[in-house]
Formats: sequence, C-alpha cells, structure tokens
Amino acid sequence: MRIIGIDPGLRNLGWGVIDVAGSRLSHVANGVCVSQGDELAMRLLSLYDQLTSVFARYRPQGAAVEQTFVNKDGAGTLKLGQARGIAMLVPAQAGLSVGEYAPNTVKKTVVGVGHADKGQVAHMVRIQLPGIEIAGPDAADALAIAICHAHHGGASALAAAVARAQA
Repeated sequence: MRIIGIDPGLRNLGWGVIDVAGSRLSHVANGVCVSQGDELAMRLLSLYDQLTSVFARYRPQGAAVEQTFVNKDGAGTLKLGQARGIAMLVPAQAGLSVGEYAPNTVKKTVVGVGHADKGQVAHMVRIQLPGIEIAGPDAADALAIAICHAHHGGASALAAAVARAQA
C-alpha cells in the first residue's frame, strides 16, 4: 500500500510518500510545496496545484494529515486551518479517506516520546527509511505522519479488508 503523509503549512506544506508491505516500510519520495503569491487565495491555490501534482505522480492509496493545534495567535491558527483544508481536500478528491493524527501521536509512534523535537523526528525517520534524502523539516514531519498512519491502521486495515473479501 502506498501512503502519503502531509504536514500542512501555509508557507511550506511537507509531503512524504512511503510504500508499506506487511511490516516493511520503504521510501518513495518526499518534498515541500512552497506557496506562491501575495494574496491568501493565490497561496492556497498554489498549494492545491502542487499537491494535486504530487498525487497525480505518485498515486497514493492512503493519506494522513497532522491535526492542527490551537495556539495563542488565532489568526495564524485560522490560516493554518485553511492550508490543512487543502491537505484534506486533495486526498478526498482522489477518493481517499484521510487519517488524522495529533502531533504527539506522530512523535510517540516514530520517536517513542510525544514531545520529541524536529531533529529527533528526522533522525528516526532516517533510521526507519535508511538511505533517504529528506527535503527539509516539513518533509521529515510528513514522512513521520505517513509512518504513523502505517502503524495505526492505514495499511493493516486495508490488508485485513482484502483478506476478509477473499475469504
């Protein structure tokens, strides 16, 4: 099963694609969609177009997005929520359900502790996907989200459904 993890952001939207075969994970690709334009609507359109292109190229079968946490800056949280909407819309248009994971769940799954820093997350992603070049911290987070989805039912749920259908 091919899974895409998406780390939503208005300036930089990270994405990472992995293949899952049983308990084996392998890296396919990763990158960062950088928004273009001065107006919010143009920046969102730019992210939408770039992420749609990623989906067309890699054709994931599962998708996961990090949940947004609310911070003290309400306007910033709202803008991040709009980018998160793009991150959920594109997989939905491809016919995929979208797994949503809290940042602490992703970190605990990948690193072993829920309050790991970005450096620790990237280090553990490199250990679980040896030999990869990571396009940046946002891409590392997106790969971690994909790994989390693989461990929390993304791939195993599909395998179980296929097994039940063949029985």
